[in-house]
Amino acid sequence: MANEENNAVDEGIQVVAFKLRDEEYGLSILNVQEIRNLTDITRVPFSADFIKGVINLRGSVLPVIDLKQRLGLEQTPYTEKTRIVTVTVDDLHVGMLVDAVTEVITIDDKPVDPKKSLNGKENGKFISGIGNMDGRLIIMLDLPEIIGMPKEGK
Repeated sequence: MANEENNAVDEGIQVVAFKLRDEEYGLSILNVQEIRNLTDITRVPFSADFIKGVINLRGSVLPVIDLKQRLGLEQTPYTEKTRIVTVTVDDLHVGMLVDAVTEVITIDDKPVDPKKSLNGKENGKFISGIGNMDGRLIIMLDLPEIIGMPKEGK
């Protein structure tokens, strides 16, 4: 019976892993609705810089975030591997542009605290932790912080 209890504790979390430039990032599979090929994105005037525009998703308008721009990463051209990952947080549905979706993985260990690894850098607010799977580091994103409006006191 002790083995059954240990198995329940050691299941880990399932993560959709994807690439942005040369790094691998992850989101909980519970937030991911679907992964779509890149389609035409309609630009919305006067929107935030990181909002690429909107797409028509089965009759609904879905905003699309350029995740590299949101995280402050250098832009790269779109390729045939570029995908739109549609996610849900509470009742908010958003698409996010990523360079490539790699796989669905299970991270066994608890993610490392990002405050220790980033030394309090500003971009650290978008990161919830760093997962380790057999020596492969997956940067876990804080989805509510990414899709929420920036909290600036300026």
